[in-house]
Amino acid sequence: MFALVVKFDLIDAERAVGFDKLVAETVERIAEYEPGTLVYVTHAVEGEPLSRIFYEVYRDREAFDEHERQPHTRQFLAQRDEYIAAHRVEFLTPDAAKGLPTAD
Repeated sequence: MFALVVKFDLIDAERAVGFDKLVAETVERIAEYEPGTLVYVTHAVEGEPLSRIFYEVYRDREAFDEHERQPHTRQFLAQRDEYIAAHRVEFLTPDAAKGLPTAD
């Protein structure tokens, strides 16, 4: 299993609307075309209207690499800078969990 969290800080409220639309389109395609993406959840942050957090879990590193090669992901990566002031990526090692597949 391979997981990560990304925090995006958006430029302003107007760009937040555009970012959320881009994200919705991207997640729709992730759900349709990426069987190796086990969990892909985007979150608004309570009390921080210009922040978004993504939680992503992939079957393995290969599934993540496949996600990164997808046209919809490449489009998201190419367009996101129009909307964000900063972002931070943290790669995770899942440990104790409920709701995630266990490592064999």
